[in-house]
Amino acid sequence: MALNKPFGVLSQFSDADGRQTLKDYVPVAGVYPAGRLDKDSEGLLLLTNDGRLQARIADPVHKLAKTYWVQVEGDPSAEQLAALAAGPVLKDGPTRSATVDRLAEPQLWPRDPPVRFRRQIPTCWLAISLREGRNRQVRRMTAAVGLPTLRLVRVRIGEWGLDGLAPGQWRELPPRR
Repeated sequence: MALNKPFGVLSQFSDADGRQTLKDYVPVAGVYPAGRLDKDSEGLLLLTNDGRLQARIADPVHKLAKTYWVQVEGDPSAEQLAALAAGPVLKDGPTRSATVDRLAEPQLWPRDPPVRFRRQIPTCWLAISLREGRNRQVRRMTAAVGLPTLRLVRVRIGEWGLDGLAPGQWRELPPRR
């Protein structure tokens, strides 16, 4: 199934600290997230009870592309965009190359709480597609080139897209052939 994970929700079904989890949105037993999406990120999260499919989605060895729409602070230079696409070096080593494109501001749902707005500092939207999935990787990559992430929305994982799901909504996916 595909879920549009809202901002502030953990990508797990329980939490000892009482924070919002997938259980607050998905009333289906026996499914698990295929991969992760941190609490501060929004968008597409796939849930499945198929262990082989979960491994195919989550394991970077399969190189399944994941696409994010990322609002960054600043107006990226050509050099910054090239550094992002080449794969910046992070503390845990170099990242693989990525596809990076400027994006017109997408029509998204309002975020709660809203992204901070500062009149003197411009923002820009980027579409970033990766074929690996390190912890908070997109945020660390944009920070490494001097473009802090303000908002991050995953819109696609391989063949599956967000396709009009509102935050907190989910839908069954057709069986794979």
